[in-house]
Amino acid sequence: MSHLYEEISAALQRGKQNDVKALVEQAIAEGLPAEEILNRGLLAGMDVISKQFQENEVYVPEVLVAARAMNAGTALLKPLLAEAGAKAVGKVLIGTVKGDLHDIGKNLVRLMLEGKGLEAIDLGVDVSAEQFLAAHKEHKADAVALSALLTTTMQEMKNIIGAFEEAGCRDEVIFLVGGAPISESFKQTVGADIYTPDAASAAEECKKAILARK
Repeated sequence: MSHLYEEISAALQRGKQNDVKALVEQAIAEGLPAEEILNRGLLAGMDVISKQFQENEVYVPEVLVAARAMNAGTALLKPLLAEAGAKAVGKVLIGTVKGDLHDIGKNLVRLMLEGKGLEAIDLGVDVSAEQFLAAHKEHKADAVALSALLTTTMQEMKNIIGAFEEAGCRDEVIFLVGGAPISESFKQTVGADIYTPDAASAAEECKKAILARK
């Protein structure tokens, strides 16, 4: 049975979207549990890609192609996972802060979060503190990931964390900050919880922090 999981993982790593779909359909037809197909097939393959990305063995285009293949597979599993009552590891709100329209880094982090089995709710770009707060009230997120590429918009991260403090819900979420001008010392200045220099390790740290709280 397990050879199918390995084939799904391998096809995903090669970014073969149609193969991934066909193999997932085959696994479903053979009655394999949806959660195992997700964890041992799709997420296992995405894990390999994110490690290779961290080590500069693959680059953004390969990650995007693999993520597309993963999404094609998870689309087939979603109804089955819902039936089985499978829950995502956690929920993460993600967005580029107000005044900043860059989204490549944000999109990459979102894909890596999904690749770790987290539900990522993408608020897009130019997102204000009020929008983040409203989204948290609606979705009850475990973490909030803030992205900025411009030095002029970095301070907006402080405003967002401050808004959560004022609303009395700062302690409900783990704050991640990232983007080219962001650093470990900046993370401390704005009072965020996690900073990592790349998308793959951001997703890894976020998942660890969420699981540690559960």
